[in-house]
Amino acid sequence: MRYNVDELREIAARAAVELDRAPAEKIVEWAADTFGERFCVTSSFADAVLSHVVSSVVPGVEVIFLDTGLHFAETLRVRDTVQKTLPVVVKSIKPRLSLAEQDAEFGPRLYAREPDECCAIRKVEPLNRALANYDAWAAGLRRDEGPTRANTPVVGFEAARGKVKVAPLAYWTEADVQAYIDKYDIPVNSLINQGYASVGCWPCTRRTAPGEDPRAGRWPMFDKTECGIHAA
Repeated sequence: MRYNVDELREIAARAAVELDRAPAEKIVEWAADTFGERFCVTSSFADAVLSHVVSSVVPGVEVIFLDTGLHFAETLRVRDTVQKTLPVVVKSIKPRLSLAEQDAEFGPRLYAREPDECCAIRKVEPLNRALANYDAWAAGLRRDEGPTRANTPVVGFEAARGKVKVAPLAYWTEADVQAYIDKYDIPVNSLINQGYASVGCWPCTRRTAPGEDPRAGRWPMFDKTECGIHAA
């Protein structure tokens, strides 16, 4: 069934209350029942927890991966493993501009000068394009990941995109994630065990110290902790 923007806003507002603190699988089941094939998942492949949770309820679900051209090899390895081992369809979405084309138009190392603009080109625009055929998408946001995510609802409405955004893991803790990984032998980006609390593009990611904000390792030379895809 197709919904208009007003209907999507109402659906999200109602579900945010009804599903608050519900088990992740129940939230996914609601999203699949409500939106059918117009529901997808996004993943940065720091791990495959969200992909596993959703695919256990919705086999064959489409998983959107933003292939920026600047990912660590370890990240691409998790993506490929997920495609081979889980009942999902991974869709790798590339920016309209190659890195060479971006360098020619904006100058080299845009990420080191204007990271917001680089993220807009290589992540935000590709995601907006990828979501065009969906009414709702699931992201792996958790409240314990940092101050910018502390109030993440399990279901929300993105006015800028006109989409419903689902966060089945919003109330999960790091301990919950690790327990799930151990129970189901979930693929994990090997960089996580090398001191990277959050993994993004290689030029803009560093290791974090014990006890440091997990997002502190992202864009460490700038006052920036989010790429912009969760700002809608």
